[in-house]
Amino acid sequence: MEGLRLSTEVVVLGCAGVDTNVFLPGREVDWSVEANFTDNLDTPGQAGVYASRGYAALGRRVAFIGNLGDDACGALVREAFARDGIDVRGVFTDPAGTARSVNVMYPDGRRKNFYDARANSGLRPDPARCREVMAGARLVHSHLADWARHLLPMARELGLVVACDLQDVVDPGDPYRQDFIREADILFFSAANHADPSPLIRRFLRDRPERIVISGMGAKGCALGTRKGIRFFPPEPSAMPLVDTNGAGDSLAVGFLTSYVLEGRPLAESIRRGQLAARHCCSLRGTSEDLISARALAELTLEPSPEPEVG
Repeated sequence: MEGLRLSTEVVVLGCAGVDTNVFLPGREVDWSVEANFTDNLDTPGQAGVYASRGYAALGRRVAFIGNLGDDACGALVREAFARDGIDVRGVFTDPAGTARSVNVMYPDGRRKNFYDARANSGLRPDPARCREVMAGARLVHSHLADWARHLLPMARELGLVVACDLQDVVDPGDPYRQDFIREADILFFSAANHADPSPLIRRFLRDRPERIVISGMGAKGCALGTRKGIRFFPPEPSAMPLVDTNGAGDSLAVGFLTSYVLEGRPLAESIRRGQLAARHCCSLRGTSEDLISARALAELTLEPSPEPEVG
């Protein structure tokens, strides 16, 4: 029926903008000369974009709540969302402009991020509009935008599963992250700053043993923590090139949450599907286009998988 809007399944809260990915020709920057010739690619990026476009690529009905400037970078993001059919009723204008970050990319896929800190910490979206966007959804997937913390109690009130991505945690007691930790039913974090994520996982389970905690470990795979203990999942074997790790953690979360929350799959299967989505993302160079589709993910799951280890 014309004009009928199907209920949103997942609402993404967080940062969106443009990433400038600077691909180095060698292993390091040559600081002995003034000029380095690099391959510089712009793409709609940052966690909110990768997550929203990831859900859309998997065929899910997704809405995005976040701040964009009224500028060329904001237009680039809005155009990408429009192509993917993402609901943008919750987008609000940032007078400071659209965030633009720089990622220095190494030939092996590693990156060094320079995040744009221009966003005004006093920004607040319209609560009534946010309630309208979230009503009827099943899942809210939040990143660390300061304003997003104020929407998490609303999401819980509306009965949504709350998932939060703490990103590259250094100190689990970081005051900035406490609201996100407290409200989350499912927590994600990167173990980039920790050789063993087990102590952090146990810390996050201590106050809410019923929650699920997932740590991305890069080339080492990922770890899953529940009240039953910690399991380590080795990386999925793949013949695809590993050229760009931007969006990999977001893809891990999207693949897992789609499988576990929206499709009701078992935990271990959902972890594997998240890892496959992340591995596919790492084969994409300088772009958030062409994230893994539901069909491609289904085909990859037919391949054999390594067994997880108990920590």
